[in-house]
Amino acid sequence: MSQKLSRSQLGWAIIEKKASAKIWALNRLRDIVFGVHVTVICDHHPLQYIRKSATKIAKLLRWSLSLQEFDVEIKYTKESDNVVADFLSRV
Repeated sequence: MSQKLSRSQLGWAIIEKKASAKIWALNRLRDIVFGVHVTVICDHHPLQYIRKSATKIAKLLRWSLSLQEFDVEIKYTKESDNVVADFLSRV
């Protein structure tokens, strides 16, 4: 499952791009993941705190609020250890 970034999304900060991808995927898979505990493994450490911290960026705050409807846990893993994502991006 993938999505191409729009022109405006290309100019976003990395955390915004990664958060947008997580929200897009969860909404796309809503029928499967709603009401189920989901663990998202990513290589961007700040995403772990998106639900906990009050941010000054309105876009991230809205996305943080939209994550509250899901039972999602975001875990960090080093990029070099994230072999599955690396494999999927090269296929």
